[in-house]
Amino acid sequence: MIKKPDLQEEMYSQIQGRELFEQVKSYAYAYMDEVYGRNVFPTDEAIKNLDIFDEPFPRATGNPALILRMLHEYGSPATVAQTGGRYFGFVTGSSVPTALAAGWLSDVWDQNAALYVLSPIISQLEATCEKWLVDLLELPAGSVAGFVSGTSTATLCGLAAGRNELLRRQGWDVHLEGLFGAPNLRVILGEQVHATVPKVLALLGLGRGCVEIVPTDKQGRMVAEKMPELDGHCLVIAQAGNVNTGSFDPFDEIGDRAGLVNAWVHIDGAFGLWAAGSRTKKLLTYGIEKADSWSVDAHKTLNAPYDSGIILCGMNYTPEMSRRARVVELWATLKSLGKDGVEELVDRLCDHARRFAENLQAKGFRILNEVVFNQVLVACDTPEQTKATLENIQKSGECWCGGAVWNGEPVIRISVCSWATTVADVERSVVAFVKARNTVDSSKNVETKRT
Repeated sequence: MIKKPDLQEEMYSQIQGRELFEQVKSYAYAYMDEVYGRNVFPTDEAIKNLDIFDEPFPRATGNPALILRMLHEYGSPATVAQTGGRYFGFVTGSSVPTALAAGWLSDVWDQNAALYVLSPIISQLEATCEKWLVDLLELPAGSVAGFVSGTSTATLCGLAAGRNELLRRQGWDVHLEGLFGAPNLRVILGEQVHATVPKVLALLGLGRGCVEIVPTDKQGRMVAEKMPELDGHCLVIAQAGNVNTGSFDPFDEIGDRAGLVNAWVHIDGAFGLWAAGSRTKKLLTYGIEKADSWSVDAHKTLNAPYDSGIILCGMNYTPEMSRRARVVELWATLKSLGKDGVEELVDRLCDHARRFAENLQAKGFRILNEVVFNQVLVACDTPEQTKATLENIQKSGECWCGGAVWNGEPVIRISVCSWATTVADVERSVVAFVKARNTVDSSKNVETKRT
């Protein structure tokens, strides 16, 4: 009787044989070949086929080749083509090819990035990226970087640092005494703050009762003249890139006001902070160096792969110990682009956004924002027409945009974030917008005739 190999022997055989990895490589190449031309959102059939994954937990070990085949055959068609050139839904970038390849190598390394003794190479890459980021964004010398999953976690870290430092200045050590009985703090933020910020504040024990909201202008920018009088108890949260309009708060004036009383300023710069890397867009970030902490996502405007949030701060607060070596992809992104490439990428995204706005306006759509960065807000003649047009766009597969409400009105939000977007992609998407609106008008005419 032939002895069946045990699980460890099978896994060694799989590593040595390479067949599984060659199989997956072919699937990855096939996906790359089609993603730039395929429908952006999965078809109804692809979504229905996902039922195949709804099964009881198997008792026996599975066949690796069949598992991978199943993942590609049913999983790949049900993905959203976010790495292509016609996804404009959320502020989501594609992946720079060098970084994507580096990620494959990093997955094989499978390093724990917590400590130098766990991975000297990852510690070196983190130190290098920290230096490059401070240089690129022109932040104060001595700013340090923490590499986390995304902007939500980065913002959590920045505000935790601010909270603890403000309390320390008042003689209260959070690490020793906790928060019960701590001096009161004031949180100052604009009324157009991103939804992640209130969530983070709640996690930090800074409830709505300590929040003071500053009015914003028609583009969502905080009006600095309407800020309350600040003091050393204030945690001020400014925004680099409103998620709807792309507008930037007046950092210079906010920083001056906060600096006079030693308040803490955090800038939520998820996608907009990268404007500092462009000579034509740098003016939008004027004064950011006067803040104390900054959060940003490399997987947005910079087009690093997902899971690449960064907290930049005078002190380093990050919650994770065991964490993947996400800095490998960030390093590869920055190394491959260089300063010139970052500038070219930012400028191209902004040019595409302006082209979108101009072409859609020429077709009779209303553009509701000043297109200062990569965001465009679009509306039709009526709220009903806007919502129906958006639904048709999303169903079409030609492109994909998200919806939002701006000043009480439903809008279509275009976020141009992918390096892969071309002029032809923009023009094709504009055609899809017009067709989607015409379909609404045709349906309305039919209903009118019936009644």
